[in-house]
Amino acid sequence: MQAMKEHDDNQSLSGNIQMDDAYLGGERPGGKRGRGAAGKTPFVAAVQTNGDGHPIAMRLSKLQGVRKTELAAWAQKHLRAATYVVSDDLNCFTGITTAGCAHETIVTGGGPASVNHEALTWVNTMLGNVKNAIQGTYHGISDQHAPRYLAEFGSRFNRRFDLP
Repeated sequence: MQAMKEHDDNQSLSGNIQMDDAYLGGERPGGKRGRGAAGKTPFVAAVQTNGDGHPIAMRLSKLQGVRKTELAAWAQKHLRAATYVVSDDLNCFTGITTAGCAHETIVTGGGPASVNHEALTWVNTMLGNVKNAIQGTYHGISDQHAPRYLAEFGSRFNRRFDLP
């Protein structure tokens, strides 16, 4: 997993990107729910699509928090300049423009209907897939090792056509 992470850390995304934030971990009994709850590990998902809108590559990266400064630093490291990024209307995503990327927001609202926007189809699909794969494969993932587990999923996806 570490080798997969190190290899993917050197690969930048470009072109058309769909982005969203997500969290690993669940609600603790009697605790706060949703964004900012204790015991959750925030991460960002970015899916690069081709001209036909099909997914080409993805990156799943753990963040210290879903903040504008965190996403600006992430974009500087993992996105090439002149990349076109689509995300939901969470204000922190405006930080990616510091990396020279064009950014469009889509007001998604909340609840189950928020995942039905065509412009964010692939990032929402990948988030569902990674969460189900992690939950179905591992008993639990510690915050410390989350980057490796996320990199494993991303690396397998990015190399799905390179079987050797």
